Amino acid sequence: MSPVAITLIVIIVVLIAILAGLIFFGRKAQKKQALQQEQMEAMAQTVSMLVIDKKRMRVNQSGLPQQVIDQTPKLLRRSKLPIVKAKVGPRIMTMVCDEKVFELIPVKREIKAVVSGIYISGIKSARGGLETPPPKKSFFKRLFKK
Repeated sequence: MSPVAITLIVIIVVLIAILAGLIFFGRKAQKKQALQQEQMEAMAQTVSMLVIDKKRMRVNQSGLPQQVIDQTPKLLRRSKLPIVKAKVGPRIMTMVCDEKVFELIPVKREIKAVVSGIYISGIKSARGGLETPPPKKSFFKRLFKK
């Protein structure tokens, strides 16, 4: 066999091993996520709250409890999360929000939200109605509009 054929066979074997590893870890992560989602749905409750502010912030700067910051993975601490500051009853709380729900939350209005711990997973209703933001235009649509 020629050296080129041997190198190609080794590269193909390595790629197959990497693909098999990714499939294995992907399925494991998917099962773990399904279990966590199930637990969050079991703990979910509808809460009435007045939204004070919403921003995308880093976990360290968000004002979340120190225990929550310590439990987040180190890679996630640098990324920005959707953070909502809201008045729930007499307390002002800092909560983490789902990406899909973050765009729908109106600021300075009272909403009924589905909350699991300090995580907002959905919105039931808002006083004054929910406004859906217009969909963002793609790069090419903006380019051709000019």
